[in-house]
Amino acid sequence: MKKAISVLSGGLDCVVATCVYAKDYDVHAITFNYGQKNFEQELKASKEICEKMGFEHTVIDLPWLCEISNSSLNTDDEVPKLSDDELDNEKICQKSASSVWVPARNMVFTSIATSFAESLGAEIIIVGWDKEEAHTFPDNSEDFLNTFNELISVGSPDEIEIKAPVIDLDKDEIVKLGHEISAPIELSYSCYSGGNKHCGICESCVRRKRAFIKAGIKDLTEYE
Repeated sequence: MKKAISVLSGGLDCVVATCVYAKDYDVHAITFNYGQKNFEQELKASKEICEKMGFEHTVIDLPWLCEISNSSLNTDDEVPKLSDDELDNEKICQKSASSVWVPARNMVFTSIATSFAESLGAEIIIVGWDKEEAHTFPDNSEDFLNTFNELISVGSPDEIEIKAPVIDLDKDEIVKLGHEISAPIELSYSCYSGGNKHCGICESCVRRKRAFIKAGIKDLTEYE
């Protein structure tokens, strides 16, 4: 069976993206610990997803990334809180994105995933980059995807391609797709704050809640 590497945080987007390829590839998922507040919950979600889907799972510690990061995900700074009507306010969302930005995170993750792909003979790397977050996170954009694929084609001796099946989708469309392909989205974890339950008020939680509502699909997430 063909092999794939999945960059799996346990979040909604990457779970759905990975499950798009689950039937056709032997998936090896990798989850990163870079000192983020929600690591324990991300790890729990990723483990449960991998067990349910039969994916092999590796956890990679990146303590140095935590040490150099000033992100509110890695420090004692409070994670920004947004209301539903602020999600389409570009200025507010840019400020929120700046607060949670981790230096070159997706560049680092994808480079390491490429190492795994070369080592294990995987043909594709699966990521959960999406259209909605690309507005404020440039490393979720189609330009970033195409540029990184070009870099791999130049810098790797193997034929490896990054696949981002939800890159043209908003969150509600991702929820619909996940429902259609029976992805275990109920096991996913999206909260920035890292509580046992989703806080319901950070930007990631608010986008998640809105997505299920717009998709018309029951949200089984437990919120504070």
